Amino acid sequence: MEPFPFELPADTVQRVASELRCHPTDERVALHLDEEDKLRYFKEYFHIPKMQDLPPVDLSLVNKDENAIYFSGNSLGLQPKMVKTYLEEELDKWAKVGVYGHHTGKRPWITGDETIIGLMNNIVGANEKEIALMNSLTVNLHLLLLSFFKPTPERYKILLETKAFSSHHFAVESQLQFHGLDIEKSMRLIKPREGEETLRLEDILEVIEKEGDSIAVILFSGLHFYTGQLFNIPAITTAGQAKGCFVGFDLAHAVGNVELHLHDWGVDFASWCSYKYLNAGAGGLGGAFVHEKHAHTIKPALMGWFGHELSTRFKMENKMQLIPGANGFRISNPPILLVCPLHASLEIFNKATMKAVRRKSILLTGYLEYLIKHYYGKDKEGNKKSVVNIITPSNIEDRGCHLTLKFSVPVEYIFLELQKRGVVCDMRNPNGIRVAPVPLYNSFHDVYKFINLLSSALDSVERKYSSGV
Repeated sequence: MEPFPFELPADTVQRVASELRCHPTDERVALHLDEEDKLRYFKEYFHIPKMQDLPPVDLSLVNKDENAIYFSGNSLGLQPKMVKTYLEEELDKWAKVGVYGHHTGKRPWITGDETIIGLMNNIVGANEKEIALMNSLTVNLHLLLLSFFKPTPERYKILLETKAFSSHHFAVESQLQFHGLDIEKSMRLIKPREGEETLRLEDILEVIEKEGDSIAVILFSGLHFYTGQLFNIPAITTAGQAKGCFVGFDLAHAVGNVELHLHDWGVDFASWCSYKYLNAGAGGLGGAFVHEKHAHTIKPALMGWFGHELSTRFKMENKMQLIPGANGFRISNPPILLVCPLHASLEIFNKATMKAVRRKSILLTGYLEYLIKHYYGKDKEGNKKSVVNIITPSNIEDRGCHLTLKFSVPVEYIFLELQKRGVVCDMRNPNGIRVAPVPLYNSFHDVYKFINLLSSALDSVERKYSSGV
């Protein structure tokens, strides 16, 4: 992936502080960055939870009327305000015209998914014929693996990172079992070096070079759910294909978070969900990518009516005329009530552009990193403060918007105290807290306030911990 041709976040923070004649940790820096933010108004397109509405909040510690600090878009994105309108449009259409809704309105139910595919193009870097909006991430992984994973006595392995997200791991494991393969021999897991949290690209490429002749499919995450590491998709793709492997990616934590160029990178296939950074709601409509080079050679192992060409679909002749490419993998009609939330969110992305979203994200997360390191880095241990260790890569090219934090005090206590103060983030085993400032609806002042709340939470934990409570 190409390096970013602009100022590093730490340099921006220090430059702004110098211009304002204040310390980089001063609130004025956050307020200035918000004033200069071209996406600052986009938060108005979303419903932001209030402190008073969140179950874990201790109202004695917060202003109940303020917005929560919502840093959990990597788990569930916030609701776009137009979702309700679009859902009501389809419910109203159903009520008024019944079956005619299949062919009328701005989202005819027969082609509801196809009406919004064009809004996905720039988010994943693909053309419309390479994208299908269907099912959920794991279902799509299974459908794709059934077609791309054809083990032979010589090529029988699937390569993935250790501790991949459970749905990803289980999909691979069950595909190997389906083919009657030995899991221990066929599921090639690559793990970080001893004492390290993330994978080195050279170690991934070395495994591919040494074992590539026995690997049928490489299926990595685009961005690791726990560490926040963004993998070098083009480098892994090129290396894998040079050894004769199909290369696919689980983009659950990458789509809508970082810029993707799946077509140009030559990725063979990919799958993603839409309820994280794409803000389509819990269980939202998933997506799949199949590169156009496979449109006439890789066919779905399991076929359904909606993989049939629309022009002859309703002749009901039961002679499959398969749509080439990704849309041939569709099995059933699109769930229109899941199309609506995704439609509302994709329109926001279309207005913002992924390039602008990513640019803000780099600075927003970089500002968060700067403040954490300033107050809680390892070199602050002499101040007798808690140490916060960021395990997510510091190189901006190797991460998205979320940072995973580890603490020198029990993480479950920190998490509880943050929740009490209206910070919405998540705790992930074994001992990390993930914080994700999302550029479409989070501000630099949100980051500033988070640091203050983190300080309050740590002080509370330290008091309790030291007193043995």
